[in-house]
Amino acid sequence: MPDGLLLSIDQGTTNTKALLVDRSGQLVFRCAQAVPLSVSPEGFVEQDAGALWESVRTVIQSSAAFAAATNRKIEAIAISNQRETSVAWHSKTQEPLANAVSWQCGRGAAVCDRLASHADDLRNRTGLPLAPLISASKWAWLLENNARVRDAAAAGALRLGTVDAWLMSKLTGGTAHATDLTNASRTGLLDLSTLAWDRDLAKLFGIPPAALPVLNPSSGFFGACRGIAEVEGVPILSAIGDSHAAMFGHGNYAAGAIKSTYGTGSSLMALTPRLAPDTLALARTIAWSIGNTTQFALEGNIAMTGSALQWVGEFLRLPEPAQAAAALAASVPDAAGVYFVPAMVGLGAPHWNAEARGAISGLGRAQSSAHLARAAIDAIAFQVADVFFAMEKAASMKFAELRADGGATRNQSLMQFQADILGRGVLRSKDEELSALGAAWLAGLALGWWKSLDELSALPRPQDRFTPQMSGDDRKRLYRGWSDAVRRVCNHSEARP
Repeated sequence: MPDGLLLSIDQGTTNTKALLVDRSGQLVFRCAQAVPLSVSPEGFVEQDAGALWESVRTVIQSSAAFAAATNRKIEAIAISNQRETSVAWHSKTQEPLANAVSWQCGRGAAVCDRLASHADDLRNRTGLPLAPLISASKWAWLLENNARVRDAAAAGALRLGTVDAWLMSKLTGGTAHATDLTNASRTGLLDLSTLAWDRDLAKLFGIPPAALPVLNPSSGFFGACRGIAEVEGVPILSAIGDSHAAMFGHGNYAAGAIKSTYGTGSSLMALTPRLAPDTLALARTIAWSIGNTTQFALEGNIAMTGSALQWVGEFLRLPEPAQAAAALAASVPDAAGVYFVPAMVGLGAPHWNAEARGAISGLGRAQSSAHLARAAIDAIAFQVADVFFAMEKAASMKFAELRADGGATRNQSLMQFQADILGRGVLRSKDEELSALGAAWLAGLALGWWKSLDELSALPRPQDRFTPQMSGDDRKRLYRGWSDAVRRVCNHSEARP
């Protein structure tokens, strides 16, 4: 019989994808199912948890059909998932008690405002800022505002979890209520020094500790599938947050490795030799855990990168805004002194100025819409550079190169400018499904397909290299202009009443 396969499920914000990976670590099948994202009349961003599960059922069926047609067996399941999205369900009925609160939803803002005096303590313990993004604020909101969630808690029947825990509960017929340390590290309830749920913080948010899932390493046994014919008895052998999974999929596991995922926003992650000291500029997190080994990391999130180019296209009323703006940007060699700071929803890492707003500067009679579009491309690279340099400072390390993944990396000009402004090489992954691939590799470790990280590092990883071509003087001049533009935006926000 041909070799077995790993089924990797990547449950994202807008799509659920499934990959089948063989013993060479490579993709042999891929399918996807769109999932809806809704905004309530109150402006709350949420998803039907039942629909998320049905999308997973759909991609499992398609994957199992391919495996059967090729006479191959699915030997294990891996899960990567959108992070911070928060689910509440009933332990006995396995039915959701409310819509899943999306990671994008800010409904927990009032909870965070009420707990503002505890912000420093929470950041010191969990590595995260006290913000509506963290799952704890979303669960607290549900407990305070949803009678079904409160009733289940009073009856001892409440289960809380991020999307990985919800899917595992459904896959195992309710026998597994577990999460991995990467997803737990994004909730605002995991103590990074003890790698355990912090009961004091749970009490602070009004969350019953018994409702939280069991904590597991990212690679290992979570449970076996029950009640799903296509995968009956198949073990779940990995779970990991999507950004962490992409980091793992790059295949560089040494401290000092750093990657940036380029999408609507961007997420940078850098591996550190140990848990880094508390820092205001960046989040501290867990990259992954294998056995008794936990790999720590620094993370920085940027709200608007790819969406900045989309905004420019919409502002200029271009058809297919993002694609048309990218084509317009490619018509000029540079931004001709134009800077665009896309702070329309504030600035994230490392500036953390929620009141900042977008600005365009450097306009003259000679500049055109093409230069504005090019400035939007450059702004992506400048923002990534801000986080990159902040990470070097926080980690007391110098990074040799940046690994890049995500849809926006297809833009050649962006990748070259990124290398130029960093003064470091940029390695662009050609794998478009790094999150699912990284989760699959973790399951393969647990299954014994690969014995070590060194074996995984040796697997083929197709990539392109971009090397700096800009002079040091030009690099400093351009970055100084960007820093001045950001400073003006921040100063203006402080001057507003």
